[in-house]
Amino acid sequence: QVTSFQGVAVRSLSTSSPHEHPEHGRLVYKGNLAKTVLGVRFFSYSTSIFNLFMMPYIMLKSGIGVESLLLQGAFYGLIAFFTFVTPVTLHVLTKGYVIRLYYKDEMDTYTAITYNAILAEKATVFHQKDVKIPDITKMFTTFYAKTKSMLVNPTLFPNPQDYNHLMGYDKSSLFKLEEVKEADERK
Repeated sequence: QVTSFQGVAVRSLSTSSPHEHPEHGRLVYKGNLAKTVLGVRFFSYSTSIFNLFMMPYIMLKSGIGVESLLLQGAFYGLIAFFTFVTPVTLHVLTKGYVIRLYYKDEMDTYTAITYNAILAEKATVFHQKDVKIPDITKMFTTFYAKTKSMLVNPTLFPNPQDYNHLMGYDKSSLFKLEEVKEADERK
């Protein structure tokens, strides 16, 4: 494969497709909000860490102009509450957002890449038979892989058949077709 780059020939010696991962398989999905999720969570963590380091200084220098110890405690408690609750809430809401999803044909396994609590990529391996679709549509959940909630955008699958296989829609139509044939044979 030869590509022209500003008048210079560049030769690629890669033997696998850029969508192949040697350990995880073929890339079937890439989330378009991965950088946004990472950026928002990083910003939230950094502001919380900044608050933790600045709180002693603010407490020493300000005195917040209130003599009541109860009001000072309420003020600092409110600041501390938002310092810890915001990053925890963001983590809970975005922990299932799938950044990339790989599929291994020979083993019928998927590998979902998500962010963990310390913003590192985490791989979750599961079989297609482990996928459960929630009975009631839930915010931030498209399916469950074993017991872990996963969020994907169906329109971002380059091949719709990959999404259908992941969700088990390709099998359900076969079962329904077989049930219809059996019902016809009984008549």
